[in-house]
Amino acid sequence: MVPPPLDLTDPAVVADPYPAFAAARAQAPVQWHEGMGLWLAFTHAESGAVLRDRRLGRIWRDREPAARLGSFNLVHRNAILEMEPPDHTRLRRLISTAFARGHVERLRPWVQDLADSLVDGLVERSAGSAPVDVLGGMAEELPVAVIAELLGVPGTDRPLLRPWSNAIVKMYEYGRTTQVEDDAERAAAEFVGYLRELAADRRRAPGEDLLTHLVTVRDSDGDRLTEDELVTTCILLLNAGHEATVGVSGNGLLALLEHPDQLARLRADTALLPTAIEELMRYDSPLQLFERTATEDVAIGGVTVAAGEKIAALLGAANRDPAVFADADTLDVGRADNPHITFGAGVHFCIGAPLARVELQASFGALLRRTSSLELGAPARRRPEFVIRGLQELPVVLTRA
Repeated sequence: MVPPPLDLTDPAVVADPYPAFAAARAQAPVQWHEGMGLWLAFTHAESGAVLRDRRLGRIWRDREPAARLGSFNLVHRNAILEMEPPDHTRLRRLISTAFARGHVERLRPWVQDLADSLVDGLVERSAGSAPVDVLGGMAEELPVAVIAELLGVPGTDRPLLRPWSNAIVKMYEYGRTTQVEDDAERAAAEFVGYLRELAADRRRAPGEDLLTHLVTVRDSDGDRLTEDELVTTCILLLNAGHEATVGVSGNGLLALLEHPDQLARLRADTALLPTAIEELMRYDSPLQLFERTATEDVAIGGVTVAAGEKIAALLGAANRDPAVFADADTLDVGRADNPHITFGAGVHFCIGAPLARVELQASFGALLRRTSSLELGAPARRRPEFVIRGLQELPVVLTRA
């Protein structure tokens, strides 16, 4: 029996997939994984082709049993991430129009103030000696608060959002249990119900938030978002937005702590911060896998992906491809030539990328400015999932600047 090119049953591979990516990449750029039932692209060129080739689409099929997963399927059936043109084009145009009202730039000072406040709280609790969990104390707090502020979610309701999101995204993993499915369906149903009520409130009493603009936006043809599209867009913004930002915050800070020379370099020259954020996203990607389905036979990486078969871009493998990145396994906060594909590529390039960059620059900037030292206080604990790559806990000792 031929061993799989990537053994996701091995905890060591899930904890650090990059050596396995390198070994597989040396064998062939695209390989079949029998257990996952799809092709895997291990190189930057082939992963980029997977993301850009219009013959490879996001084709949503309701998860089974459909009767038990009705709300989960509703959320994804109407999501821009699961659509192809022309439906994708129409929905992205409407969402982009609402985003174009300047919401991201409007929030920039607010985001920085929040990041500063969260870091100050961590520093006060640590006082240069006690380890505190930066993940729970900042990385998880900031993006949820930002998305909630962006959408206009009342402060008293914001603690509901992250548990809903956590339960839903666990459905994207392989080998999930019935309990995981039940939890995701329950969370999706509660989330959908909550957002329907919030949207109805914005129709009665409009504000200056993104949710109001999503409720009222129309394109030049008079088209607007349906109720299901509106609800799904808000859920996608939270799930994709905060999960990715939390992942980069945790993975990125751990990488800096494990490479003190790069942390010192960044602290000495904070003008490198935008470049460093891009490198942290490349070095340890928060999303490792993005699936597409062939609508016709497609030749890619020396194989033929038959119509109806799936192929996945392995974003983390692509971002460590030595054919594209010099010293690909080396963290370099000054890396100038950095065409990483952490935000995807093609028509599905992440619509929230500008907001993610604002959040990450604010949080890492606050950590650098408001501390004189950062040290790992205990071993970090990784989440056991592969697709959404992140940490469960990151204990850090912080000393006030």
